[in-house]
Amino acid sequence: MPITELIEKVRAGGRVNAAEALELYRSAPTPVLGQLADDIRQRKHPGGIVTYIIDRNVNYTNVCVAKCNFCAFYREVGSPEGYVLGFDELFRKIDETIAVGGVQLLLQGGHNPDLPLSWYEDLFRAVKTRYPDFKLHALSPPEVIHLSRLSQLPVPTIVERLIAAGLDSIPGGGAEILVDRVRTLLHCYGKATSDEWLDVMRQAHRAGLRTTATMMYGTVETDAERIEHMMRLRDLQDETGGFTAFITWSFQPDHTELGAERRISEATGVDYLRTLAISRIVLDNFDNLQASWVTQGGKVGQLSLAYGANDMGSVMIEENVVRAAGASYCMDELEIVRNIEDAGFRPKRRSMHYDILGDPICIERHVPRMLELATAREAGDTHVPEELRLYPARSRTGKSERLQNGKSAESQN
Repeated sequence: MPITELIEKVRAGGRVNAAEALELYRSAPTPVLGQLADDIRQRKHPGGIVTYIIDRNVNYTNVCVAKCNFCAFYREVGSPEGYVLGFDELFRKIDETIAVGGVQLLLQGGHNPDLPLSWYEDLFRAVKTRYPDFKLHALSPPEVIHLSRLSQLPVPTIVERLIAAGLDSIPGGGAEILVDRVRTLLHCYGKATSDEWLDVMRQAHRAGLRTTATMMYGTVETDAERIEHMMRLRDLQDETGGFTAFITWSFQPDHTELGAERRISEATGVDYLRTLAISRIVLDNFDNLQASWVTQGGKVGQLSLAYGANDMGSVMIEENVVRAAGASYCMDELEIVRNIEDAGFRPKRRSMHYDILGDPICIERHVPRMLELATAREAGDTHVPEELRLYPARSRTGKSERLQNGKSAESQN
């Protein structure tokens, strides 16, 4: 179909197939793609509201056996730089989040063989006991699969037990590109195949959870494989309707094995805007698209609102993974609100389910400015949480550490 006919098809509200989407992605002028995406956004969100959420992005451990070659965050088992956050540390982070109007913890981490399912269940229950109304948006599909393998329990059982412990929703991390050729080259096929990632989301939706979906592009994938990724998400959304939002961002190559080996440069802002726009066109059954200011910066994040995004994502408060790869953008609530208003929209706080919670907190009362995102721990802090000795470890290092901690605890009693 000629590109002019494709453009008119989208303007008329038609659904594009993979070949049509690829042709638009490759051939449509960037301003035209943006206008098509913006038209769809306006049809879905005619009120001129752009939302955001105040939550905290906490990485509870950086110890990981997956060893994805695009990740600068993980540390191997036994590394002196490896950490596991203690329950009290997480409680302090929640207190700080609530103090600035936060409603949720986005909790993700490495595939740590020394954290059994019971650790997660006890943590979730402890959080819900202390903060009954605070939400846990936690554990991406590969983490759920890791727990399934570790405990030798099926994924639906893991999901059921986590819900019983307090899980409220699942983030869409670990999707990268949902094409197994790409996942093999990224060394993430072992942590989750495309089908396995999708099935975790399917099981979560069947269990009544809502989830998000993501795409990290700009590594070794082709543009056709980016479209294939979106099509697979669209198919599952047709089946379950369980996704609340889609978030795409570019690979951050600094300090990564993949970036060094293949000399990959970060994708351009134009590439990001085109990818965002085509995702709005392809994912016609997704209501919400987030702007990825954390990888693109505040101004491109603001421009995203003209390329299909209706949401500015999270204030975040804390970030560790992208920072490890060299990106360190920070926007507190006041700056997010200014960006939204300067783009001609009305800012509103939301929940993970996209329920409107109200006007900005920073307008209602004084909130201290946040000029830099927090980190999981202060540099040089290597302490091991005391409660870890209560849980069985799998690795040799973990067993040794817990034995030592146990002896230390006994000597103090």
